[in-house]
Amino acid sequence: MSHRGSRVLRLDALARVEGEGALHLRVHDGTLAEARLRIYEPPRFFEAFLVGRGHTEPPDITSRICGICPVAYQMSACQAIENACGVTVDGPLAQLRRLLYCGEWIESQTLHIHLLHAPDFLGCPSAVELARQDRAAVERGLRTKQTGNAILEQLGGRTIHPVNVRVGGFYRTPAPEELRPLAQRLRQAREDALETVRWVSAFDFPDAVCDHDLLALRDAGRYAIDSGTPAVMAVDGGGTERGTAPREFPVADFEQRVQEAQVPHSTARTATLDGRRYLTGSLARFAINGRWLYPVAAEAARDAGLGDPAAGAVCRNPFRSIIVRAVEVVQAVEEALRIIDAYEPPPRPAVDVPPRKAVGTGATEAPRGLLYHRYALAEDGTLTAARIVAPTAQNQSAIEEDLRRAVQTRLDRPGPAADDEELTALCERAIRNHDPCISCSAHFLDLTVERT
Repeated sequence: MSHRGSRVLRLDALARVEGEGALHLRVHDGTLAEARLRIYEPPRFFEAFLVGRGHTEPPDITSRICGICPVAYQMSACQAIENACGVTVDGPLAQLRRLLYCGEWIESQTLHIHLLHAPDFLGCPSAVELARQDRAAVERGLRTKQTGNAILEQLGGRTIHPVNVRVGGFYRTPAPEELRPLAQRLRQAREDALETVRWVSAFDFPDAVCDHDLLALRDAGRYAIDSGTPAVMAVDGGGTERGTAPREFPVADFEQRVQEAQVPHSTARTATLDGRRYLTGSLARFAINGRWLYPVAAEAARDAGLGDPAAGAVCRNPFRSIIVRAVEVVQAVEEALRIIDAYEPPPRPAVDVPPRKAVGTGATEAPRGLLYHRYALAEDGTLTAARIVAPTAQNQSAIEEDLRRAVQTRLDRPGPAADDEELTALCERAIRNHDPCISCSAHFLDLTVERT
């Protein structure tokens, strides 16, 4: 096949991602002229569903947005409502919320690493084939994911769409003896998570550099998970940082800094930060919060070739994001163990959150990145407006740029021209680097390559 000529490549269904979408590529005379990531799931209207509901309802309603990361939606919703009502949840209740979030990080990141992303690096079309090739690795992943699920079930009442979370705290809080079995499982999960870091660090990674600005919560003194202040690390065209420290801004200013726009080829909005393309998720968190990793996680990062987090190491290769996620699993396991070891039951399972007329905002770090909620309340607590900005929608422009670079690099390579099957596989790998949750964004891969 010649490099010259017109070519269109269409991929109708992207494998091993959550949700449905498509990719359209148009190549003209060996140059990629256009790359469009098309999210075609219909809008889900959750923001509209929330208007008119009571102020205690968003955690239960928004958890249905995603079956993999429902806690992220619940925690961001709780934060926004409590912020509007002038209530702060702290002490043991805040620690239990963080423990619940750790459970979600463990199960979600592990699912992505072992079942969705690792097959790309090992020449397997699916996790089933990977299990035939490396049964121990898949079993290790499933065992770790089950530990995360156990935390969700214990604190949330069930593993999918937890029912024990409420505005102000929980409906029921556990006794210390109920958490001890979780600690036993977490100690095994720590060994499994460290082995996973060693496993993925040995993969063969293509050369790639992303120069997107990075956005993540920053929670000085600890790795941001369930709380923090938005912080941006800007980069130049060569993929190096401008400045030595992330710049923070209040959560309440999120919509002033992040501008969303609708594009014709997608039912999800795209976003820019101060007019620039940006990326949220594991790579951003590692760059902005890496210095606060626990020693065991920081050592695993250094041994895996990510550099020294204490010295401000930044990972710019999106294909190596699988290593960062594996390190974050180690971090979440360590954090969960710390919380359980220090746990003392709160005097009551929830604090009162009386309604008032106000606007509140909240943001947490879903496994895929920063998740923002805003709610406006009437005096009786009825929601008059709702806004939810999911990570994958924020990352759409960055994913499209990564696709352009990956495909153009392959088209420029000497030798035989890439056929459609090779380009399709490359595009799927580039998209899965960011673990998109398309259903969340629609508030994947149907690939079209057009050669002219």
